[in-house]
Amino acid sequence: MGALFGIPEQSDVSSIAAMVSSRQWPLISNYGASGLSNKVDDGIMKEALLDFYTSSGKRKPDQIIIFRDGVSESQFNQVLIKLLRLASSLTRSGTLKIVESPDNVLHGTVIDNKVCHPKNNDFYLGTHVGMIGITRQTHYHVLLDQVGFLTDDIQDFVHSLSYMCQRSTIAIFVVAPICYTHLAASQLGAIYED
Repeated sequence: MGALFGIPEQSDVSSIAAMVSSRQWPLISNYGASGLSNKVDDGIMKEALLDFYTSSGKRKPDQIIIFRDGVSESQFNQVLIKLLRLASSLTRSGTLKIVESPDNVLHGTVIDNKVCHPKNNDFYLGTHVGMIGITRQTHYHVLLDQVGFLTDDIQDFVHSLSYMCQRSTIAIFVVAPICYTHLAASQLGAIYED
């Protein structure tokens, strides 16, 4: 799942919330999108989970992995608490289970020490080849891992998701769910502008 939400504390600023999710098990590269504007609603996440449940033959997801964009470090705890409350309301148990330029790092390069937080699980990942200019390394923070990923496994998983975007034949600089979420929010924003 990828999610992009506005800032609820700023009521005078219009915000758009968008979420994409894989809805056809086991085809995790097929995504559907939902969006809303100017209101806080956890319903789009519930709707996506119900849609997955019905479209996959009444199968519940074994794990739910959420990529959330647009959250500053000062908002991590606030966002994590809200997501955990939403998740516990949905489950009975209450728990979630070759570079052309010499100036660029190789695609797939992970930086997880020295410049990262010494105690937090965070890492920088350079996923794409910089054909023109400098590559962008994306900073990922793992706020909660109840699946039990090893550090290398979550980094490999995130790197793999950068190849799943249908609009590109090569890796992109973010995971596909976040790319699709930005596209959905952009289209929704264009609709509300008119």
